[in-house]
Amino acid sequence: MLQPTILRFDSIDSTNLEAIRQAKLGIPEGTCIVAREQTAGRGRLDRMWHSAKDAGLYFSIILRPQFAISDWPLLTLMAALAVSDAVWKACGVRVDIKWPNDVCASDRKLCGILAETVETSIGPAAIVGIGINLRKEAVREDLMPSATSIQELCEGALDDQRILNELVTALAERYELLQRDGGFEQTIREWCAHSSYAFDRRVRVSLNDEVFQGVTRGLDRDGALRVELLNGKIRIVRAGDVTAVRPASKEPQ
Repeated sequence: MLQPTILRFDSIDSTNLEAIRQAKLGIPEGTCIVAREQTAGRGRLDRMWHSAKDAGLYFSIILRPQFAISDWPLLTLMAALAVSDAVWKACGVRVDIKWPNDVCASDRKLCGILAETVETSIGPAAIVGIGINLRKEAVREDLMPSATSIQELCEGALDDQRILNELVTALAERYELLQRDGGFEQTIREWCAHSSYAFDRRVRVSLNDEVFQGVTRGLDRDGALRVELLNGKIRIVRAGDVTAVRPASKEPQ
C-alpha cells in the first residue's frame, strides 16, 4: 500500500506547484505537500483558489500510477471518494460529488480537486491537489451563496489533524483499490453511488466554445460524463463545467 510522507509548509505559492517541483527531482510516490497558506492557489482552468491562512486544508500528493495515462482521469474520481470518506469519518459530514472535480454539501462547494500530469526523469507523475474549506474564512464573501465549509456543517470543534490523517489514509486505500483488477469499474460504481449528478440529473455543460443541456447517464470507463441530449443521442464529456439545471416550475392552474 502507498506509504505517504508529509512535507509541511507555513506559506507557499501552491501545493500543486511545489509537488510538481518535487516530482521533477524524483521524490518518491506518496509524498504529500501541506501548507497553512497558499499565495497563488489554483483551481481547474487556472482559476484562483482562495487560500487564507489556517482556513482550509491545502494539500497535494505525488502519484506514479502503473496504468495507462489515458486512464489517469480516474484519479480525480478516486480523490473525490477519498475526501468523502475522510470528512465522514472525521466530522460526520455526508457530501455529494459533482463531476468532474467538486465535492459539495447542501448544493454548495466544499472542496475542489485539481489533477495535473508532469514529466520527470523517472517517468510521468500525477499531482493530485485537494483544497477543503475548513473554516468560514476559507470562503470569500462573494462566494458564500455557492460555497460552504466544514465549520458550518460539523458540530463541535474542528480537528484539522484528524481530517488530514483520515484523508491520507483514505487516499492510500482508494489508490490501492483503483489499481487492483476491476478497480476502475469499482471506483466508477462507488463514485456514481456517492453522486447525485451521475444519473438522471438535468445539467448544463459549458465547453470552451459551446453550451448545451441534457440529462446525465452515468460515466464512461475512463470517467467521462455521459449526457443524453434532447434528441436522444449520448454526448461524452471529458472536460468542461457542469451545473445542475432546476426544472421549470409549473404554471398555476
